[in-house]
Amino acid sequence: MLIRFERKTDLEAWRRELSPDLRLGFVPTMGALHRGHLALIERALEECDRVVCSIFVNPTQFNQAQDLQHYPRTEEKDLQLLLEVGCHVLFLPTIEEIYPEGPENAPNPFVFGELEKVMEGAHRPGHFRGVAQVVSRLLEIVRPQALYMGQKDYQQTLIVRSMLEQMNSAVQLVVCPTVREEDGLAMSSRNLRLSAEQRALAPEIYRAMRAAATAFALRKEAGLPAPVGQIEDRYLQELAALPGFRPEYFCFARAADLKPLRDLPPEELPPPEEVVLCTAVWVGDVRLIDNLIVS
Repeated sequence: MLIRFERKTDLEAWRRELSPDLRLGFVPTMGALHRGHLALIERALEECDRVVCSIFVNPTQFNQAQDLQHYPRTEEKDLQLLLEVGCHVLFLPTIEEIYPEGPENAPNPFVFGELEKVMEGAHRPGHFRGVAQVVSRLLEIVRPQALYMGQKDYQQTLIVRSMLEQMNSAVQLVVCPTVREEDGLAMSSRNLRLSAEQRALAPEIYRAMRAAATAFALRKEAGLPAPVGQIEDRYLQELAALPGFRPEYFCFARAADLKPLRDLPPEELPPPEEVVLCTAVWVGDVRLIDNLIVS
């Protein structure tokens, strides 16, 4: 049975009725659910007594009104998937429920420093401020013990971890592996907007990442300086040569803080298992992101 709440007061009343001994897991989403979202819910169901999933398309994390307008909304399908997977509660709030004073007046006390200035932060200024606003607000309402998020949004998981630390929160952040299609494309709600031709080419992003990660790891294993910039440039050019592809970045970084390896001297390059390769590529008018731990 899936309980559906649209008002935060109703969810909070349900929350108060739970035994304090029960472990509550929370999966925040923007809907258009796919196998990646369901994997988060399944992991939460394995580790928690009750699981809440939220669907809220957060306006404060969109840089372009067009992207917000075109974000896929598939509520009936989402409800069916949540029923099938066995999720206990769906929180489906309005903008007014999340931002009673209006999105433009939502508090934002967090400081992320360099972490929000690279990669997604550089190309989508203010995006992570919006993420922190909505996640902190949802945590305030749901009050879970564990928060489940996917590795596909790697930079976002680091932002949320920093946010939790700044809040002195006891909530456990559980980061789950990226779920991929059989051809390697990272599952994303935005994949629904790809044409058939674009969808056929989109797995080239993952192919390029794997090839670049292998080139980096082999150089390190051989004890040779890894030509980070050359590897990045090569695969940026390969992706840019594909029809309709416009890569924004293709960057090796230190996994702990996303410090670009280009900025580190060769002797300070971390071992492959402490390196993440991140990319963002426009395929037509659809922006896809992905990442890979180099190991």
